[in-house]
This record gives sequence, structure tokens and C-alpha cells, in this order.
Amino acid sequence: MAKDKPQILLTNDDGIDSPGLWAAAEALSTVGYVWVIAPRDQSSGAGRSMLSTSDGIIQPKKMIVHGKEWTVYAVGGTPAQTVQHGILEIIDGNPDLVVSGINYGLNLGTGITISGTVGAAMEGASLGIPSLAVSLDTAKEFHLSYSKEVDFKPAAEFTAFFAQKMLDGGFDQKVQVIKVDVPTDATFETPWEVTRLSPVRFYLPKAPERASWDVPMPTGYEVQSDMSLFPPDSDVFTVLEKRLVSVTPINLDMTAPVDMPTLDKDLRR
Repeated sequence: MAKDKPQILLTNDDGIDSPGLWAAAEALSTVGYVWVIAPRDQSSGAGRSMLSTSDGIIQPKKMIVHGKEWTVYAVGGTPAQTVQHGILEIIDGNPDLVVSGINYGLNLGTGITISGTVGAAMEGASLGIPSLAVSLDTAKEFHLSYSKEVDFKPAAEFTAFFAQKMLDGGFDQKVQVIKVDVPTDATFETPWEVTRLSPVRFYLPKAPERASWDVPMPTGYEVQSDMSLFPPDSDVFTVLEKRLVSVTPINLDMTAPVDMPTLDKDLRR
């Protein structure tokens, strides 16, 4: 391990075998020393959950990626729990940066609290570590896959680019997480824009198609296709209508931006 390099904890929610994770690992290795510490199992939609049923087992593994050997760690837990195990048990001291991704599919708007990709980054941020979450627009059929048909290279280049920017510092201290969403047709020359979270929901819940409630089946989802509903400066509109890379600053303070004395007065009426 190169102690003189920035220490980067790389995780995801798709699991240790995801090609998106490995595209990020290779790109980030040009920026610092990369600790690949990811969930053992597919954990999409886990948010920042801390499941009591997680076993917490850590399995070191040797993996060969493009001829290079990596020592990686598969963790029996959610993405956020994986970040905790990585920091508390695997890495000697806090990393300089937590990176989560590259995810199969976008993480947009209010749906970020569902996302395991963003949840892992939020956990890193809660521990005082600058964190980056990166997602790539992919077709729905790829969202829970390890398909190698998806080209992660442009998203990986953006991952390394924004990781370096975060390591260089200089951001407003209120920015705890940077969320990057990359269009499916992007190249590294695709422009990026700073955006805000869409207040309009993008992933819409869909009822299971089943004959009886006794049939095991989770709810599904579909996407909101009417782009006119989304503000032009939102992450959704920027990625899907402008076809630009969306860069969204996030912090963990979910306090509503209201006048507190006025709210207190209203509540006491």
C-alpha cells in the first residue's frame, strides 16, 4: 500500500463483482490508492440502511482485472454498513475520500434516499469524509445486472476527474457529497453542469402484477417520461433532456429552509 498517495475507499451497491465498480477502481488508481470494499451481494435500493439481519462477514479476495491483481473485500452488509466496516476494521485510519459507484442506472431527484449508491456516500459524509457518488444512465434491463454490454469508460473518467477535484479541496464546507450522473451517450468531452435535485419524482412506484396477495412479488417502478415536469436546472432535465453530465452538491442537513420562529408560532396556535 502506498501511504504517500491519497487513500480512497471505493464501494457500490451492485456488489463486489460489478463491472461498474471495477471501471471506477481502474480510473481511480491514477488518483490515489484504492481500497475496494463493496457489498458481497446485490444491494440496490438499500439507501443508507443498517439492516439488523446483515452478517457483517468480511471476505478478502484476490481478483485479476486486466492483468492486475487486486486485494479486495466483500462485506456481508448494506452499502452504508460496508463503508462503516471499511473504515472501522479494514483501513488503518480514515480514507481521504469515499467513492460509491459506478451504478447501473441514474440516481435522481428525491429518489436519492432510496439509492444504495448515494446511501454509501452519505454514510462516508456522516463520518466527516468527502464523498462522491457516480451513476450511469443505462437501460432498465441492465439495472440489476452485471452486463458487460455497458460502456463505463466515460463515467469512469468523470469519476477520476471529480475525485481529484474533491481531493484538491476548495469546496464550500456545506458540500458533503457530490452526486454525478452521466448520460448513456456521454464521452469525456461531454460538458457538465452543476444542478439541483429535482423536486419532481423520476422513478414512480408501480403495483405488482399478480393474481393474489399470496403471490410473493415486490412493487416495481417506471420512469416519468414527461420532461416538461422537471426544472431546467434539475439533475433529471440536465441528464435526460440536455444530455449533459449532472453534478449535484448534497449535504445531510434535511432541515426545511423555513423561518423557525414563524413555524414555532404557527404550530402553537
